[in-house]
Amino acid sequence: MKKTTKLKEILHSPKTEFLMEAHNGLSAKIVEEAGFKGIWASGLSMSASLGVRDNNEASWTQVVDILEFMSDSTRIPILVDGDTGYGNFNNARKLVKKLEIIGLAGVCIEDKLFPKTNSFINGKAQPLASIEEFCGKLKAMKDTQIDPDFMVVARVEAFIAGWGLKEALKRAEAYRQAGADAVLVHSKESHVNEIKAFMKEWNNRHPVVIVPTKYYLTPTVEFEKMGISTVIWANHNLRASVTAMQAISKQILKEQSLIQVEKSIASVDEIFRLQNAEELQLAEKKYLPKNHTEQGTE
Repeated sequence: MKKTTKLKEILHSPKTEFLMEAHNGLSAKIVEEAGFKGIWASGLSMSASLGVRDNNEASWTQVVDILEFMSDSTRIPILVDGDTGYGNFNNARKLVKKLEIIGLAGVCIEDKLFPKTNSFINGKAQPLASIEEFCGKLKAMKDTQIDPDFMVVARVEAFIAGWGLKEALKRAEAYRQAGADAVLVHSKESHVNEIKAFMKEWNNRHPVVIVPTKYYLTPTVEFEKMGISTVIWANHNLRASVTAMQAISKQILKEQSLIQVEKSIASVDEIFRLQNAEELQLAEKKYLPKNHTEQGTE
């Protein structure tokens, strides 16, 4: 089954499904091996892994380079955090072309202005795109895609901007009519009230995706009761790796030794396994001559 079709099935599943964050080829492989059906390629995590801010400081081509490694190393679908589409409708449709070429299953874009700012940083000060402009962007993306199962998800930032339920519903419906395959309704509250109010009025007219980073205390069963299509665990592999690297770096600096740390980190052999080093060794035996040192041409 195509990766795009797999993502479509996730978004339209009768039960709540889950996507796990990854930000490079290695973390994508780990997510797949953990058993997740799909991957969320987080803009925050990818930019952080490059050491830059989540303000479109990494160009879309740099992000695509990361995504290609992620796609090549996995068999499960990847939904890309496409920020605002990196510009207007023309930038967004070029992004879709490139994502399809490298085997991505879908992209999520948000209705803010380029360059974007992370939703959890002073959200109410962030202006939103007009509904008309954003719908045009969605239509251009859907008109551009070649694979009919490639998913375009419209992220509604009305709650983040403090514009309330009425605006969130208005925008979500407009994006649905513009061709979005699902809507992602975002909230930065520590409770699930905004999402719950939206779902009550939305009445399951289209798949809804959520990102419960801030309202993480809400039991997953509540999402299922509300009829949420897909839950994204949005940045937790990146955050876990930061904690681990900070701890191990401090420990090695303090002890000036690897004696105590070696037992608490992945072995070099495990890294080789994740890199699929064995496949190359087998291929070398199959394709290289037995004596493959360089031979002269004389």
